[in-house]
Amino acid sequence: MERINYAQLIQDILTNHFQKGVESSTEIQLIFDQEHHHYQLLHLGWKEQKRIYGVIVHVDIKDNKIWIQRDGTEVGIANELIAAGVPPHDIVLGFQAPYKRKLTEFSVN
Repeated sequence: MERINYAQLIQDILTNHFQKGVESSTEIQLIFDQEHHHYQLLHLGWKEQKRIYGVIVHVDIKDNKIWIQRDGTEVGIANELIAAGVPPHDIVLGFQAPYKRKLTEFSVN
């Protein structure tokens, strides 16, 4: 069985979220660092004279595992990855403390 191209899968998932967009006057940006395997979806702009800047999703690939560093989606990036065929042992919930990761179906590191 051919291994899933994790980099392409992450880019596809984030692009799908980008295309859905957010009903807002602020901007959504996709940032893909394919050389170092960092992938982000950002929210930025101005609203009522207040600066808006925040990471919606941040995913890295380290040691052939997908590290979810930030997940601000409703559905959950891990759920989308599993639905696409990624085994839970290849997903690390980096936003969780290591002792909490042991309590999940996902990889500790």
